[in-house]
Amino acid sequence: MSARVAARFAARELRGGLRGFRIFLACLALGVAAIAGVGSVRSAIQAGLEDQGAILLGGDAQAEFTYRFATPDERAWLGTIATGVSEVTDFRSMAVVDGPGGTERGLTQVKSVDAAYPLLGEMVLDPPMPLAQALQGQGGVMAPVLADRLGLVPGDSFRLGSQTFTLSAVIRTEPDDAGDGFGLGPRTIVRTEALEGSGLLEPGSLFETEYRMTLPPGTDLDALRAEALARYEDTGLRWRDARNGAPGIARFVERLGSFLVLVGLSGLAVGGIGVSSAVRAYLGRKTSVIATLRTLGATRRVIFLTYFFQIGVLSLLGIAIGLALGAAIPILLGPVMNAALPVPAIFALHPAPLAEAALYGVLTALLFTLWPLARAEEVRAATLFRDALDGARTLPAARYIVATLALAGLLVGTAMLFSGDPTLTLWTAGGILGALAVLTLAAWGIRLAARRSVRAARGRPVLRWALGAIGGPGESAGSVVLSLGLGLSVLAAIGQIDGNLRGAIARDLPEVAPSYFFVDIQKDQMPGFMQRLDSDPAVSRVDSAPMLRGIITRINGQPATEVAGEHWVLRGDRGVTYAAQPDARTTVTRGAWWPEDYDGPPQISFAAEEGAEMGLDLGDEITVNILGRDITATITSFRAVDFSTAGIGFVMTMNPAALQAAPHTFISTVYAAPEAEAQILRDLANQYPNITAIRVRDAIDRVSGLLEGIAGAVRWGAAATLLTGFLVLIGAAAAGEGARTYESAVLKTLGASRARILRSFALRSGLLGAAAGLVALGAGIAGGWAIATFIMETEFEIMWPSALAIVTGGVLATLAAGLLFAWRPLAARPARILRARE
Repeated sequence: MSARVAARFAARELRGGLRGFRIFLACLALGVAAIAGVGSVRSAIQAGLEDQGAILLGGDAQAEFTYRFATPDERAWLGTIATGVSEVTDFRSMAVVDGPGGTERGLTQVKSVDAAYPLLGEMVLDPPMPLAQALQGQGGVMAPVLADRLGLVPGDSFRLGSQTFTLSAVIRTEPDDAGDGFGLGPRTIVRTEALEGSGLLEPGSLFETEYRMTLPPGTDLDALRAEALARYEDTGLRWRDARNGAPGIARFVERLGSFLVLVGLSGLAVGGIGVSSAVRAYLGRKTSVIATLRTLGATRRVIFLTYFFQIGVLSLLGIAIGLALGAAIPILLGPVMNAALPVPAIFALHPAPLAEAALYGVLTALLFTLWPLARAEEVRAATLFRDALDGARTLPAARYIVATLALAGLLVGTAMLFSGDPTLTLWTAGGILGALAVLTLAAWGIRLAARRSVRAARGRPVLRWALGAIGGPGESAGSVVLSLGLGLSVLAAIGQIDGNLRGAIARDLPEVAPSYFFVDIQKDQMPGFMQRLDSDPAVSRVDSAPMLRGIITRINGQPATEVAGEHWVLRGDRGVTYAAQPDARTTVTRGAWWPEDYDGPPQISFAAEEGAEMGLDLGDEITVNILGRDITATITSFRAVDFSTAGIGFVMTMNPAALQAAPHTFISTVYAAPEAEAQILRDLANQYPNITAIRVRDAIDRVSGLLEGIAGAVRWGAAATLLTGFLVLIGAAAAGEGARTYESAVLKTLGASRARILRSFALRSGLLGAAAGLVALGAGIAGGWAIATFIMETEFEIMWPSALAIVTGGVLATLAAGLLFAWRPLAARPARILRARE
């Protein structure tokens, strides 16, 4: 019965329109739209990857080997299960051009193919021609950026290793480019047989061979994968199929999307503060209505349900608006985003991310409206005629406190379920709750400090009015500090992390990073290679090591993934080396190194940090497949490996007798003065054309560009949070317009000029903005330090330009919102305002 009566009252209240709820709707809609939009884009990319998986992979399935081609038996089996097979090799090399101005070199990711390539998709070239025609004889094609860098046009010659090729065309579209993963150089494509004698595909050289296959319709991919792995489990074969055509990109999109959703939840938390403030202000204006209902016999339950139903309907409206925006904007911008994305995306209506965003919106609305509604229920009838909410006790009934905690837990649990990374979600939730707690304490402290500073401001009326207003009971210091502060905290943390990443690259690279990585150095080339470098006074250090690559297949006789999960060391092949004794820079943390002349069963020294993450211990057995042969070694030591120096670092080092008989090459890092780098490259490349040189600064710049794209996406998410915070500021300013009008009328009556009153309003806003900015800066710096120290493991220093921008932004935002609603109070006539208060 009470629910029916409350529903009728709520329907009558809703007839009054949306006055007072515009900010409420905007905050909720913007938060939901951000989450729905990010989820829709993520789903669009995932749908594109699934739909175009076979084209991205280059076939329905792919068998991949490291360092070698398939054996006749393996190739024969692949032919029996497939309707078509294409052999592709992938490796890095140097493209060399001899011109009148000297020799130009560029790092390139080479793909050598057979006549069957591509099995699926279409290679688009400029000038237009079939790929088979472009690769005839010693023909080759390459990415436009590499051709431009080397000054090549179709018809010009270039070298790969010791072989000379003619550029036939440049690549406009490479159908399986996204499936090939991250490369350090632009693409060059030639025929595999044209590389014979080039020195690039010698035994032990770093290359991968991929066998792309088209399969008969209806093939059971799971059964085929199981058969392939069972048949060739000990050969180092890796298997992929069209359901995961670009695993690296899919994983990256999933993780970035999850992180952006968590940033969106921060925005929704800011919007929740605005929602709570709007509900509280609305109920404050409904004093006479609530009082009348209580006088006529309405129970607390009826009062609560009346406004719960009303606000519930408005919340659903705000969520619906947010879902519409989150679904429509990606579809409208689909053509633009498809042109910018390196992978296909299907922009359509994706229900799953919209349902997720709607659930977040409902939980947020319940969480942030329950408390003010519950407080209104607790107000006594006599108090309602004076002040509907301020006369209520601070805490509502215990059942509402329990319900609020349950909703908060449900919201965090939902985020953990959908994000796919519970640890990151918990840290994010903890960060948001911690920031809200700090900001709440800061708001209380600001009001207390303002009240205590009023006396000290005697003789300065403008400052005294501002401080009195901030410390007064009706001022919205809490809403301003919470809403603006949380948005600025997110932005401050991102600014500090971004600045420290850039600083670490710029600061550490000249001191610790080598000039070049040289790979594919044959054993018989090492004496001459070292002689050239040892005789150069500009070379300060040279590190060299034998290099093989292997796949960890088993740990203590069990499949490796069953023991250590999806650890990054188990994803694909990893570098392996051998050494009789550790060098001077190697620190053994546990166990003991083998004797220098050890010739017994294989032993292995494992990277300490990665070993701990994988749950390994001394005495464990690791099976590594190298060149199709399983080598089982016992862990006899762990050692510290620092991969952040850009130097040589191996997860696994074995005793020499275990590996040195296998075909392999050497790698070397060269530390040299910048002015000597070009000559070193020219001399070594001319003497050993098969050697590939990777300039470390270029590789780091490429990674930095990727990080910049990630940081840009996160900054957009933080900007949405900040926009929501600004909307909350506007709502707080609008809610306080009546109080400022009365204040202005009183001050005018006492002789204050409009200019002084305006300065008081501006000073009040500026002080609150500066306070919010400073508190947010502290929270952001703390968050940035924690991430830099514990996750990125880099040195941290405060980025003062970003810090000052945060504080300045807080001041300007509150000034803009405060002054926006200052003009009507200033223009109001005191007599009319004061008579209305009688």
